[in-house]
Amino acid sequence: MLRSRVGVKATATLLLLSACANPTADKPKAVTGEAATASASPVAGEKYRITTENSKIEFIGAKVTGQHQGAFKKFSGTIDFSGAPEKGRVSITIDTNSIETDTPDLTKHLKTADFFDVARYPEAKFESTEIKHGGEKGASNTVIGNLTMHGVTKSITFPATITLSPEVIAVEASFAINRKDFGINYAGAADNLIRDDVLLTLHVKATK
Repeated sequence: MLRSRVGVKATATLLLLSACANPTADKPKAVTGEAATASASPVAGEKYRITTENSKIEFIGAKVTGQHQGAFKKFSGTIDFSGAPEKGRVSITIDTNSIETDTPDLTKHLKTADFFDVARYPEAKFESTEIKHGGEKGASNTVIGNLTMHGVTKSITFPATITLSPEVIAVEASFAINRKDFGINYAGAADNLIRDDVLLTLHVKATK
């Protein structure tokens, strides 16, 4: 009986630790700074389109007692490509009202002024300003660009793995981003505080 109780207690402890784990703990952290100046010169080359049919923008937000998964369901963009990732340029526009999570009440709350304030800021945008060769944790590249969200524009730098084929440019990236850098400061309940870092994951397969 004692062993049984110990086993149940150990299992409960493991489940609690799992629920409280920080999903960004072992992920690269995006570096934010002042918005960078993008090159005004156009990129010569081919245009690849990013759509909700070929790509996903997902996130995980966490608080003291657990975490929630979510995604943006409406977005579009382009990759202007000219022979190598380092010569390319990425642009994505996201409909913030298209946010969805694993909990309907949370989805509604994220749309309010406590978080994304979608009525006031209906779009978020990312425009790359530079793509470098090599990246953290074995990534093929490092992407630098201006992210506008919640009315704030910052330069962010994050690692990404970019692979090329004749018809598709694939981009995989998973990194932590600090929501407070973009003025999303809602703390949550005093006994269940929300973590500042959110895990953002990009699955992009841009097609001609």
